[in-house]
Amino acid sequence: MPVISTGTVVLRAPSMSDFDAWSSLREQSRSFLAPWEPLWPADDLTRGAFRRRLRRYHSEMRDSTGFPFLVFTTDGMQLVGGLTLSHVVRGVTQSCSLGYWMGAPFAGRGLMTAAVRAVIPFVFDTLRLHRLEAACLPHNAASTRLLEKAGFTREGYARRYLCIEGRWQDHLLYAIVSDDPRP
Repeated sequence: MPVISTGTVVLRAPSMSDFDAWSSLREQSRSFLAPWEPLWPADDLTRGAFRRRLRRYHSEMRDSTGFPFLVFTTDGMQLVGGLTLSHVVRGVTQSCSLGYWMGAPFAGRGLMTAAVRAVIPFVFDTLRLHRLEAACLPHNAASTRLLEKAGFTREGYARRYLCIEGRWQDHLLYAIVSDDPRP
């Protein structure tokens, strides 16, 4: 897994040494993140659950079906959020899905926009995919703004698309393709 660095953020694969910072930021941001995420398992913030998460990530990376990144400040010291490329499909599709989360203390500073912009060349130039997709809740104005700033185009509306906060919710569908202009 590469380390992707910009003037604003550093993206790298998670490791067990990130557990304390990850669990602390996720716990601190729980009420901020809950409206936008699936329900958290009761043991989600435990060391054992994090270890299982890492095993799944390593399997996905080995099989080239998923690529997880944690997002840090440029000095690499402060964890601010996470970004995942998942559902990598080869063959005639050549696509993957983007998901992301931002810790509450760092929201609204443009850090996740920088992280999403930074991962786009990895998707198209390194993985050689054709399409990067993302979905967000229609009432998530911050996420809609982020995707549009990063060069994504709104393509549709999916009814009851993902189970978020314990219920099936509609989503806006966005994508960017390899030959789209990049911001």
